[in-house]
Amino acid sequence: MAVTMTEAAAKHVSNFLAKRGKGIGVRLGVKTSGCSGMAYKLEFADAAEPEDRVFESHGLKVLVDPRSLPYIDGTELDFAKEGLNEGFKFNNPNVKDQCGCGESFQV
Repeated sequence: MAVTMTEAAAKHVSNFLAKRGKGIGVRLGVKTSGCSGMAYKLEFADAAEPEDRVFESHGLKVLVDPRSLPYIDGTELDFAKEGLNEGFKFNNPNVKDQCGCGESFQV
């Protein structure tokens, strides 16, 4: 089981944590939401919780709660700029379907 970040995502997270002045990486999970059933939740993390699964990627930690891990195992977190838009992209091999707007997914 693993969740990783691309070099571009790690660089973006690292730059943000440096500006913020603290943090060890990101916390990635899922929540029930949207028309397809699940949505990603992503936040910067200052510390790991005892139950977290911790993955290292490009010198940063990706923290995942045990409930979310089966839905996002194998996911690669990327960061992309496309014209004026920029943001994180989730390359999740478990996704079977997603809503038209791309906000939620189903496994």
